[in-house]
Amino acid sequence: MSLSRKRKKELRKLQEQASTLWESQQVLLGQAGHVAREAGRQLGHYNREQVVPTVQHTYEKYAAPYVNQGLQTSARVYNQRVAPAVGALIGSALSVWDAANEKREALAAGRGFGSIDIAKLQKAADKYGKNAAKKLAVSAPAPAKKGIGAGGVIAIILGVAAAAGVLYAAWQTLRADDELWVADDPLRAPDA
Repeated sequence: MSLSRKRKKELRKLQEQASTLWESQQVLLGQAGHVAREAGRQLGHYNREQVVPTVQHTYEKYAAPYVNQGLQTSARVYNQRVAPAVGALIGSALSVWDAANEKREALAAGRGFGSIDIAKLQKAADKYGKNAAKKLAVSAPAPAKKGIGAGGVIAIILGVAAAAGVLYAAWQTLRADDELWVADDPLRAPDA
């Protein structure tokens, strides 16, 4: 099929216009990419200069005291509850062990079982238990004042994590990605 000269001329003119439009779009997209990269860079600066110090200040003002209080509470529970209980348990086990050793020595010396004096055994067990408890005792720190509990600390941590997630999503949305803005062959016009 042959085209008339007039149609060929009109098609060439249309192709030139399309080519010019394509080139101007590529320039526009290049400028938009530059603006997006600059916006991402500025957002990074804003994050470093404003958001991070504010989050750190807020953490130090609100969350850090509760984290420290939680650590103190756990140390207090360990020193006042766990260590004495374990010490008493170990002391009791050692006192039983010592009483068994004394009885074994008495049997080895030929004294036999004889009469068992429960009061004497109880007194010896108490003495051994006190000695073991003294060796294992841990001094307890002064009690701290009451404040927010573990639930408040967890809520603050979750709030900070949610704020960080929002900031990260905003950064991912606004950051520049060259491959999104620049075509593979920017100066090649589409075929008409």
